[in-house]
Amino acid sequence: MPSINHGEIIVEVDDDGFMTQPEAWNENVAMALASGEGLTELSDDHWKLMTYIRQYHAEFGVAPMVRKLCKETGFKLKEIYTLFPSGPAQGACKVAGLEKPTGCV
Repeated sequence: MPSINHGEIIVEVDDDGFMTQPEAWNENVAMALASGEGLTELSDDHWKLMTYIRQYHAEFGVAPMVRKLCKETGFKLKEIYTLFPSGPAQGACKVAGLEKPTGCV
């Protein structure tokens, strides 16, 4: 099974880089997953997006659609791609510890 190593943190991921055990997510794990996305730090804006995504997922069982994500967080899609260059699904959802989204987020 593939894994991401960041300092002393080892996170088991699937072939697409998503956590295999999302319940083990925490801030340190997020940093490890972020490093796998080429991010060296997570700003308040990163955390704002991830918090919204995680809360939405906890309530509805799926990642939010892109329109909803932009509307509710106030970020334009371009800004989300600046924060997470691989996008809302491949980047933000991955670093937020969600499973791979099945549809378009």
